[in-house]
Amino acid sequence: MSRRYQPNIIITGTPGCGKSSHAVSLVSQLGDSYTHLPVSDLAKERDCIDSYDEVLATSVVDEDKLLDSLEIDLEKGGAIVDWHCCDIFPERLIDLVVVLRTDTSLLYDRLSKRDYKNNKIQENLDCEIMEVILNDARESYIPEIVIELTSNSVEEMDENVDRINGWIENWCKDHPEGVTNVLDPELAAKYKKQQEEDSDEELD
Repeated sequence: MSRRYQPNIIITGTPGCGKSSHAVSLVSQLGDSYTHLPVSDLAKERDCIDSYDEVLATSVVDEDKLLDSLEIDLEKGGAIVDWHCCDIFPERLIDLVVVLRTDTSLLYDRLSKRDYKNNKIQENLDCEIMEVILNDARESYIPEIVIELTSNSVEEMDENVDRINGWIENWCKDHPEGVTNVLDPELAAKYKKQQEEDSDEELD
């Protein structure tokens, strides 16, 4: 049975929140057992671009093809996934989801410096205000593995990286024999129950 001995971590959030900076800093501390997976770059390198959105000036990714491409990397373990989307990755292969949050005033400045179009900036600001990515993460994974961290400064980034590094150390201590890459039936049942409870609350 396929097993991994290092955890897979998604670092996600609205564009401009510092995902890549966090991922690069984290991997530089962790060493060769961990790999930074900058998904936007890998989608291009692995020919997973489906089309181009002229309105938002962004590539549209073929998510099925992308996931097929990344599954081998994830099964090895030690993947630090860096992308603005998190809900396409199978729960059985993800151990921690870090959602970075940034004040919209700072986010606006960061995206403006990237020469984003005004409509693209506004869409991303709306996404941050509405907590779209955070909600996607909470709906796609059990609550215990989703954490929200503020990313407004270099100091906060350093604190976040130290916190994630500490979490990894604890994970490795708690899983000396690794974990299976097959979805744990108990975990699946727990997640399904949580989803049903959330649905009942929405109906009420």
